[in-house]
Amino acid sequence: MSKVAFIGLGVMGYPMAGHLAKAGHDVTVYNRTAAKADAWVKQHGGAAAPTPNEAAAGAEIVFACVGNDDDLREVTTGENGAFHGMGKGTIFVDHTTASAAVARELYDEAKGRGIAFVDAPVSGGQAGAENGVLTVMAGGDEASFATAKHAIDSYARMAKLLGPSGAGQLTKMVNQICIAGLVEGLAEGLHFAKKAGLDAEAVIETISKGAAQSWQMENRYKTMIEGKFDFGFAVDWMRKDLAICLDEARRNGAHLPVTAAVDQFYSEVQAMGGRRWDTSSLIARLEKT
Repeated sequence: MSKVAFIGLGVMGYPMAGHLAKAGHDVTVYNRTAAKADAWVKQHGGAAAPTPNEAAAGAEIVFACVGNDDDLREVTTGENGAFHGMGKGTIFVDHTTASAAVARELYDEAKGRGIAFVDAPVSGGQAGAENGVLTVMAGGDEASFATAKHAIDSYARMAKLLGPSGAGQLTKMVNQICIAGLVEGLAEGLHFAKKAGLDAEAVIETISKGAAQSWQMENRYKTMIEGKFDFGFAVDWMRKDLAICLDEARRNGAHLPVTAAVDQFYSEVQAMGGRRWDTSSLIARLEKT
C-alpha cells in the first residue's frame, strides 16, 4: 500500500479518498474548508493537513479533485501548492475536469521538478464515486499511470490511459458532448410523449429495451417525469464543462452545433433558478408555462 494525499473533498473527492483509505493506503487529506477534512479523518482515519504542500509532503501519489483550472493551479503551483512539497519521482494525479491546456502546462511544470503529472478526469457522478465504480480517462506517461493505477482502482471500475498529457481531459470533453445531446434528446422525447397523451413511463419502459436505450434514460426518466432534479451533476458544473468543450473546439476546428445549443438551453435553466438542479432539468425549460 502507498502513502498518498488527496486534495479536494467535495461530493466526488470525499468518497474517492475514502475508498483509498478502505483499500489500506495511508491517506492525508486537504480541503479548503478544514472542517470537512476533519470530518473525513474522523470517519476514515488518516490525517488532515492545513495546506496542499503539507498534505503532499512524503506522499508517493498525490490526488486532486477541485473545481476548475484556477483552483488546480492554486493547489499545485500556488504559494502553498502541492508541487512544493512533492519529492522527485512522485506522481500527481488530477481528477478535476479542467482544460487540456492546463493539463499540459502542469505536466511540463511537474516534469521540470522531477514529478510525474497525470490528467485523469472521471465520469460516473456522485453515486459512482460513493460506490467506487467511476470511469477514469487518463493522459500522461505510461509508466506513471501504471504506477498510480493500483490506487485508482480502489474507486474505479474502468481506468484507461488514452494518450499523452491532455488526452484524459480531451476524452472527458467527448463524454460531456455525448451526454449533452443524450439528455436533450431524452427531455424532448418525454415532453413529446406527454403532449401526445401517452403514458410516458410506459413509453420509456418499452423503448429503453431497444436502440434508444442509454444510461440517462435508465437512471433519469422517472425523476424527469416527476420534475425532480436533485440527483447527480449540477447545471452550473455542466456549463463549466461545456464551455471547456466549446473553447477546445474553437482551437481544433471541431463543429459542435448541438453542444452549443444545449449549453444555451442550460443557460435558460439557470435563469429559471436551476443552477444547482441536475443536468436532467433540461426538460423543465420545455415544460415551463
